Amino acid sequence: MSTIYIKNMVCDRCKMVVCQTLQHVGLHPTKIDLGEVVIEEEPSPRQLSTLRAALGQLGFELLDDRRQQTIDLVKSSLIKLVHYHDNQVTTNLSDYLSSELHHDYSALSKLFSEVEGKTIERYYIELRIERVKELIRYDELTLTQIAHRMNYSSVAYLSSQFKSVTGMTPTQFKAMKSSLRTSLDKL
Repeated sequence: MSTIYIKNMVCDRCKMVVCQTLQHVGLHPTKIDLGEVVIEEEPSPRQLSTLRAALGQLGFELLDDRRQQTIDLVKSSLIKLVHYHDNQVTTNLSDYLSSELHHDYSALSKLFSEVEGKTIERYYIELRIERVKELIRYDELTLTQIAHRMNYSSVAYLSSQFKSVTGMTPTQFKAMKSSLRTSLDKL
């Protein structure tokens, strides 16, 4: 068994495409998670080279650097929290990440800030706002329901944070014809 780390895996479709790419290269994944894949065998240098090129053409990146692997795991954990668990966590962010990644939060935070040029908290806020934009665009929930679903204490707090990140209110965003959404791999 071998573990490889892949940057820019942000959704279930990404997992499907990566699985197909691995199989095409002759590797057999046993577990695929956002940013992390366990394969049955140790890949040969040739397989890794072919995989790196194939993933690159699809917008993914094979990660060799341990620091970058850790950053990608932080991002994947936060994406899962915001997009797949609707931000419903019973502990604070630092405890959540420490538990998920089995690392000290202060070390994760320092590394993330050094490599990404922004704090984990800022990245987390940006993720939440992108999810709010998505929910607004679906036009299935009221702003009150979105605030509740995304675990904001109030609509006013959601609106304030939304405006500080985007420069506009959620209502102004909803009225726009273009979505102005940012893909998760660009955050």
